[in-house]
Amino acid sequence: MRTASGATLDFGRLALLLLLMGASWYFWYSPVLWPVKVLVVMMHESGHAIASLLVGGSVDRVHLQLNEGGSCFSRLPPGVFNRVIVSSAGYLGSAVAGAGLMLATFRFRLGRAVMGAASVWLAVMGFFYAGDLFTLAFCLGMALAMGLGARFLPTGLVDALNLFLSAFTALYVIFDLRDDLWNSAVRAQSDAAILASETWVPSIVWAALWTLLSLALLAVSAYWAMHAKPGGGVKLPPVARARRV
Repeated sequence: MRTASGATLDFGRLALLLLLMGASWYFWYSPVLWPVKVLVVMMHESGHAIASLLVGGSVDRVHLQLNEGGSCFSRLPPGVFNRVIVSSAGYLGSAVAGAGLMLATFRFRLGRAVMGAASVWLAVMGFFYAGDLFTLAFCLGMALAMGLGARFLPTGLVDALNLFLSAFTALYVIFDLRDDLWNSAVRAQSDAAILASETWVPSIVWAALWTLLSLALLAVSAYWAMHAKPGGGVKLPPVARARRV
């Protein structure tokens, strides 16, 4: 399969992506994956925080919880539009993070820079916005791990870890949307319920909109990330030719 730019489907990348998603699904309840789940929760809360700043508001604090919960407390300028943007930025922010990881790592070959940027992001969230000791320790610990990985790990392993994070994030977003927005009891306490009270648009409509946008974003980014640009693969060093005597 070839795109308009001439990029072709990289079956190796696709197979690895599907393998990682399958492994994540199979080991979903393993405690080994707990730090990655909390990391995705931080992506969600960071989406709220960034949106709050973009609309001219401020962020008081961000909390992460051991049970994979999270919250972002911010102050917003008055207006329904600001509330819509900030409330929508949680679920969509997680989808944007997963999509960005895939595209930056495999479409633009920026895997090491992405891991370094993630380290800086976590350090900033920890130092400036952590609202409790656990959130601070988690952010700084993950920032240190990612910083060391970006500095010392081989490029291939960095790419593999980024792909795992993007695959896991995509899967978590899907499960999160299903559990939070399509469960009526949970939806009544979710961001969708907040917007329903602000806009008079039913929470189920917001749930459907966020689900469609998130899935579309992840699908498009996966499509582009799994297609290698012509000549964009890993290049081996040239082999020196022996001189004739």
